[in-house]
Amino acid sequence: MQEHELIYDWNRRTPGFSWELCDVELNDETLRDGLQSPSVTDPSIDDKRALLHLMAELGIAAANIGLPGAGPRTRADTLALAREIVSGKLAINANCAARTLVADIEPIASIAQDSGLAIEAATFIGSSPIRQFAEDWTLDKMVRVSEDAVRFAVGEGLSVMFVTEDTTRAKPETLVALYGAAIACGARRICLADTVGHATPDGVRALVRFVRDEIVGPSGEKVRIDWHGHRDRGHGLANCMAAIEAGVNRVHGTALGIGERVGNAEMDLLLINLRLLGAHHHDLRRLPEYTALASRALGVAIPPSYPVVGEDAFRTATGVHAAAIAKAQKKGDAWLADRIYSGVPAGDFGLSQRIEVGHVSGISNVRSWLDAHGYDATNDALCKHVLDAAKRATRTLRDDELAALVAGYNLQAATA
Repeated sequence: MQEHELIYDWNRRTPGFSWELCDVELNDETLRDGLQSPSVTDPSIDDKRALLHLMAELGIAAANIGLPGAGPRTRADTLALAREIVSGKLAINANCAARTLVADIEPIASIAQDSGLAIEAATFIGSSPIRQFAEDWTLDKMVRVSEDAVRFAVGEGLSVMFVTEDTTRAKPETLVALYGAAIACGARRICLADTVGHATPDGVRALVRFVRDEIVGPSGEKVRIDWHGHRDRGHGLANCMAAIEAGVNRVHGTALGIGERVGNAEMDLLLINLRLLGAHHHDLRRLPEYTALASRALGVAIPPSYPVVGEDAFRTATGVHAAAIAKAQKKGDAWLADRIYSGVPAGDFGLSQRIEVGHVSGISNVRSWLDAHGYDATNDALCKHVLDAAKRATRTLRDDELAALVAGYNLQAATA
């Protein structure tokens, strides 16, 4: 049978939408929003440079390289990263975050001038009624502050992405006023932010369509739309996919989903899903290196059950699963073996399926493990010896424990 006949893909049955034809880009927020996580360690500048290189290698279109208005250290690191993009000729665009204040925008303009790198200023202001009430802001004041910030940034030669914080809880008329003013003053990219992870996928679609049809369309300008989402309700990745289907041009994420509170949409999972849907075409075999570096540099452990790069992602100790994988391997078909019990092909990400042995295993697990480690998998007595021991265990056995069982059997057989 042909490969396409072996898997029927309902994921591609979105009416009026083609993942293969969508032209969505990715913006990596690991080095800005990611560092706002209260639990992470601010990486060394060498690790930040290395992460930036891996982002470019993975086909991530843009990266937020800092909020230089936050202080001298952040400003120095942001400048160093801007210079790295230039000196390394990295295929990645840069943006920097800034409040809608001249004091935050000035360092971005200075860094762009000093590094020779075109940098997009991501100027942000709160937009929801609850934020307005807490801050004692009037809409007129918010519009005026936004206009002043965008005009200043444009006057300094910066491109502008105008971001409304808490967009998913903002009133339609507020969004019309804020985005409309920013576009009129020269912003050519706007960002919808689910700052507190409030949105559901249906809410995302409704919001994106409103902004597209009621704000961007009537403006008459070529304005790009970004989506930036958090995962307080666990919808981060799903909301990104919904935003893409609704027509945004770029979505944001961070390595391993790090960020404020419970974090952002996971950049690594975005890459995986877009690749499997045919919307991302870069080689992702270095993805495990990207997540491993982020984990080490930021001090964030990767759970064993984390998709693709977690320790358990491509391990199985279950008898039924192992038997099916083993049968696929016997057919000499790596494509089949990589998909028979996996929704994600390990080989696409530089990884492989691993059959292990434990208390829920069957004889297929034992034969596969023995064969993979250079032992005689046709020795029925050896297989039974290992399986009997595994059945008495309460967990999956480690390789060294299995090797000890084989050595014990061989010693017993030699002295019999």
